[in-house]
Amino acid sequence: MATIRSKTDRRAAGCPELRQALRACRGAFIGVGILSGALNILFLTGSFFMLEVYDRVLPSGSVPTLVGLAVIATVLYLFQGVIDIVRGRILARIGVAISEAASERTFFAVTRLPLHTDGLDSTQPARDMDTVRSFFSGLGPTALFDLPWMPFYLTICFAFHPMIGWTATIGGLLLLALTYATEIFSHKPVEQTSNFSRQRNQLSETVKRNAEVTRAMGMEGRLSKIWGDVNASLAATQKRAADVTGALGSISKVMRMLLQSAVLTVGAYLVINHEATGGIIIASSILTSRALAPVELAIGQWKSFISARQSWARLESFLQRMPPESERLDLPVPANALSAEKVSVTAPGGRVPLIQDVTFSAGAGDGIGIVGPSGSGKSTLARALVGAWMPAHGCVRLDGAALDQWPSDKLGVHIGYLPQDVQLFPGSVAQNIARFDPDASPQSVVEAATQAGVHDLILRLPEGYSTPVGEGGAALSAGQRQRIGLARALFGNPFLVVLDEPNSNLDSQGEDALTQALMGVRERGGIAVVVAHRPSALAAMSLVLLMGEGRVQAFGPKNDILGKLLAPAERADSAAKITDTSPRKWAPNREIDPPRAPGGKIAASAA
Repeated sequence: MATIRSKTDRRAAGCPELRQALRACRGAFIGVGILSGALNILFLTGSFFMLEVYDRVLPSGSVPTLVGLAVIATVLYLFQGVIDIVRGRILARIGVAISEAASERTFFAVTRLPLHTDGLDSTQPARDMDTVRSFFSGLGPTALFDLPWMPFYLTICFAFHPMIGWTATIGGLLLLALTYATEIFSHKPVEQTSNFSRQRNQLSETVKRNAEVTRAMGMEGRLSKIWGDVNASLAATQKRAADVTGALGSISKVMRMLLQSAVLTVGAYLVINHEATGGIIIASSILTSRALAPVELAIGQWKSFISARQSWARLESFLQRMPPESERLDLPVPANALSAEKVSVTAPGGRVPLIQDVTFSAGAGDGIGIVGPSGSGKSTLARALVGAWMPAHGCVRLDGAALDQWPSDKLGVHIGYLPQDVQLFPGSVAQNIARFDPDASPQSVVEAATQAGVHDLILRLPEGYSTPVGEGGAALSAGQRQRIGLARALFGNPFLVVLDEPNSNLDSQGEDALTQALMGVRERGGIAVVVAHRPSALAAMSLVLLMGEGRVQAFGPKNDILGKLLAPAERADSAAKITDTSPRKWAPNREIDPPRAPGGKIAASAA
């Protein structure tokens, strides 16, 4: 109950990391506010310098007074430049500080979103964080800090003369109305631009991952048309957003220049009627321009402001969806049993179970072969066993403890996993095998490679264990990636090793090494689980779990289960090969499919 309450409280509070990062920067924001105040006071330098020149220097003809005023103005302008630089540097560092405060959680969101929600670009949180950081480093925040000083300038204009003050105030209200119109008319186009940009990035990434298929099967033209349609939609929304912000920005500039002329006109009228001096005309014009400059800057930066606001909201939503793990007690190293209790799993973001009520158990030294037709839920079960996809119902346990009772970094040490699509990370072969553990010893890396039978293969690479694998392992063949992925799964002698179609890209030598590696896992007291279509992958297994239509159809000793799956004429010959774990004598590559009734259902005899 306490855990449920704590999660509810976190959701209600939004994303604590971003809020805490803002609170931590409170002192910096106060400093920026103080510097902005000093800057806005120093911005009076030009207007008062012109006021003194026109009202004192020119009537008196005093050159020393002019020189003294020029020196004072120069010093004040230098102070103004230094303070402006310092303010900009502080705002840039605020953006960096917020980014660093949420960096770890943002990375977790990038890695875990695909495991919880389908259809979302998992790299979006990183781009949103970049947008927020860039906004703080730009001109947008300075406009927001300068806007509150607008009444200060207008008050000085009123001090010069009420007519000048009212003229500037009316112009300011018109510009504020333009700012509000910018918010209304640009919000939707900017949001649409973000959505289409995300779609284009997803399509580009997909095409990049499947470049060989795209090229070989002549799909470039058709995919180019789809990409072009999305790109055209993106360009159209960008154009609408640029049209709105550009038009309103131009109107604001014209209005500001018109307002300056209006202030000059009012000032000239007052001079003609002997109600003001010539210096007041120039000073009030400069003051009015300075008072309305933040409004004009805000309108010009409104697009980036909306983008940053949307990115902030999205980032909060992403991080709220991926709450930080609560503190968990370190459990003993698993060494006895693996069990699944009525496990039902849906795809990320899905509602229809891919597997239902899967129940089985195995002990130390067991090897489980998961077989069944395509689409029966074998890979889904493998993902659930290693905690990649969490069950919607039921649970997977190691030594009686559910997987979610383990801290993720601690659980991973005890699990080795080789998915169907083996992906390596940019780095060396040794780094990939060691799971990028900086404390991994060379001996442990070589031991894992030796267990996987890939040590000699690695030594033949151009730089041995230091060979860069390239992005996704592009510098290696599919078979080499699979065997290095197997070494990664075996690194550290994990208790549970789950391999999904581990022999799909292996030659006979690789299959021999795979069988020996699986036997090694069992001999040291671990549990090996293999998803397979070909019997050769089951040579080192002792148990077989038959999946069909998302459910367990049969589970038991390998000879008993496979004996029911093979045709009667094949049983005698195959049974001898099944029980023989010698990899050189075990060679059949026939896919394992349960017998089916005329209607397509798995025959009852198989269960």
